[in-house]
Amino acid sequence: MQDDWQWVEAIMPQMVTKLTSRYRVLQGVATLQPVGRRTLATHLACTERTVRTTTDALATLGFIQMSIKGMQITPAGERVLRGLTPVMDDLAGRQQRERELAQKLGIANVTIVPGDSTAPTGSLGGMAEATKQVLADRLPNGASTVAVMGGHTVATVASVLTPSLSVNRDLLFVPARGGIGESPTIQANAVSAQMAQRTNGKFRSLFVPEQLNTATYKSLFAEPAIHEVLQLIDQSTVVIHGIGQALTMAKRRGMSAHVIADLSAAHAVGEAFGYFFDNTGHVVSKFPRIGLDIADLAEKPLVIAVAGGAEKGTAIAAYMHLAPAQTWLVTDDGAADIVLKK
Repeated sequence: MQDDWQWVEAIMPQMVTKLTSRYRVLQGVATLQPVGRRTLATHLACTERTVRTTTDALATLGFIQMSIKGMQITPAGERVLRGLTPVMDDLAGRQQRERELAQKLGIANVTIVPGDSTAPTGSLGGMAEATKQVLADRLPNGASTVAVMGGHTVATVASVLTPSLSVNRDLLFVPARGGIGESPTIQANAVSAQMAQRTNGKFRSLFVPEQLNTATYKSLFAEPAIHEVLQLIDQSTVVIHGIGQALTMAKRRGMSAHVIADLSAAHAVGEAFGYFFDNTGHVVSKFPRIGLDIADLAEKPLVIAVAGGAEKGTAIAAYMHLAPAQTWLVTDDGAADIVLKK
């Protein structure tokens, strides 16, 4: 049953969330009946608006009834509650696994989707859908600037976004770092542009080379167009990024054989934001790039790291030594199994 729920959440993450909410409310009504909305909201530690929406739905389904005395569960509601209890106990076990992984990594939240995205038959789709749901749940109303890294995983996230994400929101997408040099479709500029297009949002581009010498790196800050975009990146409140395997990323970015050999000798296992690190999170090498730095993430209210697959398990665990505490990791069973066994 555990695996069944993971597949349900992979294709429709909001279904599990809605089921959990309705179950808790129905259980609360059964415990406190007859009960008013305000008392129930206090008991469940949620808003009266949430209780009102959920109880209206349960009343329409015939599971609770409302009167002057308060809300009470119906015989049909009692049957549903009895039937759902073992199901929800199993679901709670899956959620406990996410909490255990978050605690082990020292971060705020973890979402685990089924499968192994780096396996031959694996897919990034589940993690992409889960990331979309995190954004839908956590992005505030009003204006938000979202800084986006490149890579195959984050590009897949972009491909599943829809205009519904922009309802009551004014979204601006910017590349988190400069990076001309990778495949055009997975560069941060292209990914942020696709996110904007799919959500009816706006975007700004940052066209600078992937690797720079120190003199060029510093001089670019003086360019007005680049400086303007850098200010927007600095003001971003949301960051979406991936986590790479060290040697894979070094080769993908066309680094010299000498540099790759040095990274291998230093036992580098992962890469993020131009930092290469070993399995303890010790940075063994850093390559200058314009844009966000790992140190900047501490000031961002929402940081979503999207990475999965057994092959990336070690890199994910290593990066979390550097990640800010408010990080929300979206991963899969393949990576979670590796990390939890460490």
